[in-house]
Parts: sequence; C-alpha cells; structure tokens
Amino acid sequence: MLNKQTRFDRNVLIVNRVLIGLLVFITIVPLAYVLAASFQDPDTLMSQGISFNLKNWTLAGYQKVLANDSILRGFVNSMFYSFAYAAFSTIITMLCAYPLSKKEFVGRKVIMSFFLLTMFFGGGLVPTYMVVKNLGILDTPWAIILPGAINIWNIILARTYFQSLPDELEEAAKIDGANSMQVFFKILLPLAKPIMFVLFLYAFVGQWNSYFDAMIYIKDPDLQPLQLILRNILIQNQIDTNMVGSQAAMAEMEKVAQLIKYATIIISSLPLIIMYPFFQKYFDKGVLVGSMKG
Repeated sequence: MLNKQTRFDRNVLIVNRVLIGLLVFITIVPLAYVLAASFQDPDTLMSQGISFNLKNWTLAGYQKVLANDSILRGFVNSMFYSFAYAAFSTIITMLCAYPLSKKEFVGRKVIMSFFLLTMFFGGGLVPTYMVVKNLGILDTPWAIILPGAINIWNIILARTYFQSLPDELEEAAKIDGANSMQVFFKILLPLAKPIMFVLFLYAFVGQWNSYFDAMIYIKDPDLQPLQLILRNILIQNQIDTNMVGSQAAMAEMEKVAQLIKYATIIISSLPLIIMYPFFQKYFDKGVLVGSMKG
C-alpha cells in the first residue's frame, strides 16, 4: 500500500511532533508569563513570581497605562499608519511583481538585479532623512507610510506566486479579447488573494511594531504612534538612581515600572492577536505557494 508507513517514517514523524511541541511550548510559556504578570501585584511578582491567588491580582497596570490620554490617540494613529502602510505596500508590490514574473518583459533581470542590490546595500539614515525632508513630508503621516513601503523580499514572493499560476489562464483571457490590465485586475489578482493577505500581514505587523521611524520623522505628539508613546511612558517610569533619594522611593518606582512594562506589552500585542485568526487560512497557503514555483 502506498500509504503504509515504514519504521523510519514513524520515527521521523515522532521527532517532528516532539520538536513542534517544544517550539510551541517555548513560544507559549513567555506569552503566558507576560499575560499573567500584567495582572500581578508588583510586590508579589518581585518576591515570589507568578501567583494564581486572585487576591494578588490587580488591574492597576492597565489603569495606569489607559489613564494616559495619549494612549488612545496613539492607538488610532498606529492603526491608521499600519493599515495605510500595509495597503500601499501590498498594492505597489503586486504591481511590481506581475510584470517581473513575465519572461517576455524586457529588462526584468536587470531590474531585479537593482532590486536585489538594495537588499544588501542601503543609503543609511542620514540620506533617507534628507530625502524625507526635501520631499516636504517630514512630520507628516507620509513620512511613516512612504519610506520602506517597497520590500524587495515581498516582491520576490509575489513574483514567484504569479509564476506559479498557469499561463493558460492569461492566454485564454487574451483570446477572449482581454488586455493585460483586464487580465491582471479581473483574473490574476483575485487568484492572488492568499499572497496578498500574507504581504498585508507582514507589512502590518512590521509597521505596528515600529517606533524608530516615528521617533526620527515625527515630532508632533498628536501624530505619534502607539509604540512610540508606550516607549516614552516606559522611559519616564525608569529608575534613575542619581535622582531618587531614598530606597523607599526607588522601590515604589520599581513597582510602577513593573506594572506598566507588562501591561504595555499586552496592549500593543492585542491587534495582532485578534487579526491573525482571520488571516491564517490565507497565510498558510500564501507562504507555501509564494515561496516555491510549481
């Protein structure tokens, strides 16, 4: 029988399951610890660690973080930046990948060579800052959305996905009178939903977790994303031993820092945790098909 497994196959499956179980374990345990620690009383957390006694649980960390008026504003800004960046990046990526997937496209190898060169050599922070400044988008949302919106690795994934689609689809559409634009938007693009969702998720997660670009390009507090605001809150609550006079004051600041640290991690991770189940069915298919041809 073709489906009969040999002893070697069974041993390989057992090893794979053990390794996957270990990976799941080392992934879930830190997440569970952070989630539990975000509800812990700091005295209990620092003295005995995680406690499952509800008397030692508190919402003070979340209350302190959410009491900051800038949190909601930063959350809205981050959602806008992440969705706009992901949508713009996905659109540009698909428009670049489709012609580059065609063998008859003249100069595609030269263009891909230039693209690949940018993966290994970048202009650096100062030239990028000067470009953003000279474009007049400094301290605007465009300074977050435009730079870095084109990811060469994503273009390679999308190009490979288009190459995996049967050529007969495009040939049949052109026989029926469709032009290249109609083939792309009405036939190929709907079939490319899996890779589009994958690219969108990649871009969204990358932008959501980013704070460095906003720290460089955004000075207006009303335009700052959530990650930058949470970073500022953490820095403001860090202990400076040169400024704290007593051990009691230092201990109290340490408690506040512990409360805020874990609560901010959970708050900033919630959108990604909520989004992933809706993208999962596309994510698996898109990664597999987009990473290999055929």
